[in-house]
Amino acid sequence: MRIRIPALLALAAVSTALPRDKERNKTVQRLDDAVTVISEIMDTPDKGIPQDLLDRSECIIIVPGLKKGAFIVGGKYGKGFVSCRKSGGQGWTGPAAIRVEGGSVGFQIGGSESDVVMLIMNTRGMEKLMSSKFTLGGEGEVAAGPVGRDATAQTDAFMHAEILSWSRSRGVFAGLSLQGATLRQDLDDNAELYGKAYENRQILTGAVGVPGPAAKLNSLLGKYSARKTG
Repeated sequence: MRIRIPALLALAAVSTALPRDKERNKTVQRLDDAVTVISEIMDTPDKGIPQDLLDRSECIIIVPGLKKGAFIVGGKYGKGFVSCRKSGGQGWTGPAAIRVEGGSVGFQIGGSESDVVMLIMNTRGMEKLMSSKFTLGGEGEVAAGPVGRDATAQTDAFMHAEILSWSRSRGVFAGLSLQGATLRQDLDDNAELYGKAYENRQILTGAVGVPGPAAKLNSLLGKYSARKTG
């Protein structure tokens, strides 16, 4: 039987494309999950993120379905996205992909999954996001965020923390300490989303346009906090 080379090449190309398409679909689905997380949290303001903190934030991190079971240092816990204010504070950049790994003893509870949201509150915290990875820790760097529409930053911890964090599990939304967790840029997911493995710094400084699959998330962030105030 004669084997046609062009046919084999075409088959090989299809076989290679299928895994790539599958990974891209996972990345897009994770973006849609991030949209759902923010929508549901912000639609219940009395039990959600205080609006004044969201308006003052420099960046937001959303990690849908962070795994909380069987934690081992260096294990892979969850994947999500970070978006920052554009220059001048108006509008948001496209999302950059991140991975969350590790965590403190207080993080090792149960075997369920939680949605995690973090707000980066100042330029120093924002600069750390621009690196390929950094570990949360140190006095005043990260704190469990307050909950509720009127739960303003009443204490020094909220006023001076670089990062505020929350988790939502089984419908309960509460502040969460993430001491010891490591945030890494995910170049593979960036490549799936943008068609090129951009560094997070390139995306978060606005050097890269918002890709089509991220339009919903970008629009939603603009809806709930279009411009930094104060």
